[in-house]
Amino acid sequence: MKKFTAIALLSITLVACKKETKTVTKVDPQTGKTITVEVPTSGTDSLKIEQTAEQVLAIRDSLGVYRQTFKLEKGQTYPLVTYQKDVQTMTAPDGKSQSGTSETTDEMSFTVNDFKDGVYDITINLTGKRNSQSANGKTVTVDTKQAEPKEEQLKMMWKVNKALVGNKLKLKMTETGKVISITGFDAVYNKISASVGSTIKDAKDKAGFINSFKQSFNEKMLKDQFTKNLVLIPAKGVKIGDKWSASENATPDGKIKLTTTYTLKSVGDGIAQISVAGGIPKKSDKQTQEGVTRSMSSELSQNGTITLDQKTGWVKNQNIAVKTTQAETLSDGKQSQTMKSVSNSTVIVNPSK
Repeated sequence: MKKFTAIALLSITLVACKKETKTVTKVDPQTGKTITVEVPTSGTDSLKIEQTAEQVLAIRDSLGVYRQTFKLEKGQTYPLVTYQKDVQTMTAPDGKSQSGTSETTDEMSFTVNDFKDGVYDITINLTGKRNSQSANGKTVTVDTKQAEPKEEQLKMMWKVNKALVGNKLKLKMTETGKVISITGFDAVYNKISASVGSTIKDAKDKAGFINSFKQSFNEKMLKDQFTKNLVLIPAKGVKIGDKWSASENATPDGKIKLTTTYTLKSVGDGIAQISVAGGIPKKSDKQTQEGVTRSMSSELSQNGTITLDQKTGWVKNQNIAVKTTQAETLSDGKQSQTMKSVSNSTVIVNPSK
């Protein structure tokens, strides 16, 4: 009788320890791949297991709607290198063509110092800048990682770029990518001013140069750049296949707009892929003066892909091709001449080495 009771108690204990489970589909926080796992149907263990993958991934979905946040690690450094190549071809009225190529590389990185109350404290490191131009078989290069060029006309650019790199700015950014502030510009302006001191002697000319530099390198400019390059998915979230658009002024007066259309193509295997298209529709203008008609047209098209890291939300790569076509025709009714310009540009963020 005692033996039977012991077995019965053991059976009760085993039944009591057995928990009901269910099969759920989750995203592996390490790989971003979709996996199937068994989880408890109730209790705190179930809640912890089901929330783990959602908390780790920066780009995650809720009922098929994906949103972008940033899950950056304290002490880690994230790159933001922008490379642009422009190949411009000019075709004269006689049909002869001439081409030129320019390349620009801007290197910076972001080091995470702290994360507190939903705000990242980040140091922006300006690490390198390179410009080169090629035409008629000759190439000139200004590179901050190389020695000062011998050509007098290039020394000024090198000095300014050299004074720019090596500086650090302070960035305050929320987990959703909203830039609260960027500080540290005064130290940069002072270095730029000192670098051109031996080249620009006149105080008025020097002040004008520094003011011009400030217009192209300031908090608003960097805020716009970071928002455009880093925060891609709308705050409301999007589903796979959804499209959304953004527009910006292509001319100072704002009459011509550059429209970019984004599409969330896929999310998985640790990355989110977004396709890019759009541009500026063809614009034409015709004016006649003293019997001569001047016709002008221009258009721009762009397409490419942006890849985001699903775990951190940071941009892994961007590769966008931009084509700009302009034409000008002069005609007196008897004969006409046309000048055409075609520019093919490639804009790459974080190019693979």
